[in-house]
Amino acid sequence: MALAVVTATPAAATPGLVPAANREIVFTADGTTVYGTLHVPEHRAGQRLRAALLLPGSGPTDRDGNQPPGSAPDTLAQLADGLDRDGIATLRFDKYGTGRTGLGAYRDHPEELDYPAFVRQARAAYESLRDQPEINPHVLLIVGHSEGAMTGLLLGGTVRPRPAGLALLQPQAIRMLDLVALQLKAQVAEATRQGQFTPEQQRTVNAAIDAAVTSLREHRPVDTTDLPAAIAQLFEAFQGPNARFVLSDDAVYPPDTAAALRPGTKVLLTCGTNDA
Repeated sequence: MALAVVTATPAAATPGLVPAANREIVFTADGTTVYGTLHVPEHRAGQRLRAALLLPGSGPTDRDGNQPPGSAPDTLAQLADGLDRDGIATLRFDKYGTGRTGLGAYRDHPEELDYPAFVRQARAAYESLRDQPEINPHVLLIVGHSEGAMTGLLLGGTVRPRPAGLALLQPQAIRMLDLVALQLKAQVAEATRQGQFTPEQQRTVNAAIDAAVTSLREHRPVDTTDLPAAIAQLFEAFQGPNARFVLSDDAVYPPDTAAALRPGTKVLLTCGTNDA
């Protein structure tokens, strides 16, 4: 069940049209109250609109696509603005650990928060969007960035009604720890090119990265002896309270999930080169 309150409307409306507006949306997932923003573009009274669920990337990324205070690219807020120009309504929300939602039901035991919990939260958001009075439930889209694209791929094959299309923006396209290893090795290669490591040191660090991934998957402590401090800190952060999330995310191989999509589902796939 979703509750909605109008929070912002333009001062003047065009005759015969309902002005664009933002609404604060509240829905429940696994006993947690989740807060989000529904943006409804200008439209004719009674018109049912296409709509997109916007899903954020990894880490504590809020409904606008930011990780305050250090990172504020407004990724999802900009997507909402762009889709507004095409007359597409959008719902974006504060996922677990961010914004007004916070940790919710996991506040006292964050170590139990795993990736499937985020997928269930996104499913509840999709159902909330589907049920809004201005929305055409048969023309729903899912737009996911990074980890959110993988979540969107998982939802796309299971939600009802099935989405008319998916936008997978810089998707997490391989297993999480394989992706981490790939990115870290690229950084080490660049550091070697700049003379910060010798080729022999590069090989040692790369082997330590592979060993760390294996240790995590086998539920063993990671040996950080041969890892640079920044990489060692990353693998240390993947253990302890975060271990359940990391391993449950790593268990998903995104190409396998694509098989559950309805034949004919339209998919936009972007693949850039600037993701650190």
